[in-house]
Amino acid sequence: MKAVALDESRSPDTTQQTLTVDRRLEQKATAIRIDIVKMLNFARSGHTGGSLSCVEILVELFYEQMRHDPGNPALPSRDRFILSKGHAAPALYAVLADAGYFDKKELLTLRKLGTVLQGHPDSKKTRGIEVSTGSLGQGLSMGVGMALGLRIDRLDSRVYVLLGDGELQEGQVWEAAMSSAHYGLDNICAIVDRNGLQIDGAVEDIMNIEPLPDKWKGFGWNVITVDGHSFPSLRSAFRVARSVQGKPTVIIAKSLKGKGVSLFENKVHYHGVPPTDEELKIALEELTSCGR
Repeated sequence: MKAVALDESRSPDTTQQTLTVDRRLEQKATAIRIDIVKMLNFARSGHTGGSLSCVEILVELFYEQMRHDPGNPALPSRDRFILSKGHAAPALYAVLADAGYFDKKELLTLRKLGTVLQGHPDSKKTRGIEVSTGSLGQGLSMGVGMALGLRIDRLDSRVYVLLGDGELQEGQVWEAAMSSAHYGLDNICAIVDRNGLQIDGAVEDIMNIEPLPDKWKGFGWNVITVDGHSFPSLRSAFRVARSVQGKPTVIIAKSLKGKGVSLFENKVHYHGVPPTDEELKIALEELTSCGR
């Protein structure tokens, strides 16, 4: 699929079509958030803030950018997606269920004994999961291996890896970043969910990662900074990433932890805390109102 940037040079019909797509994706994002808060509440455990902050990224990838087939998850020509910030699994599960990888009824089995929806992604149990993740810092390394393998197999598929900003404190991420640039892997794209918070507080207070764009540039990456909740901005960034040759691209997506529910937004407390029954009621009222 090709990204389409919104600009004034387009014909009115094309611009209207793009606006319609964005509206559809916004409605999809709201529906995904509703599924996330419901499943977390029902599970009585899980990660609320970081699941809600990456919804637009996942929706844009799975509905507009990636080549994939829910009916054939092992399609050789598919694009690969790795959720390196594996604790945000509820967001990925909600998207996979909506896309048709498994029955939506499974969502309410999150974290239950024997479920196919573990607390972190498990490629042995869940359709649509490429690799098991959850140990932070490892996803980009796995993505490098996939990108090299695709090159060897002469496939034009792409690899997308979603990382958390707190995760960038892991040294292995930078080893993988160095490897990606060394091998000129222009078929890999990293996305950083830059919501500024991790489990113990603000990212900069725990271990400062700034200047983040300069760090990635220093490791030989093409760097794009965008609003992580804007579909036109994300789409344009993915389009640019596909056009870059000879080096990998990272998209630093500025986002809001707990996005979509004022009660959770920018609150570190909700990093790993599910909504209570009362909080779920408030969240559903807000999200339902937003989706109208």
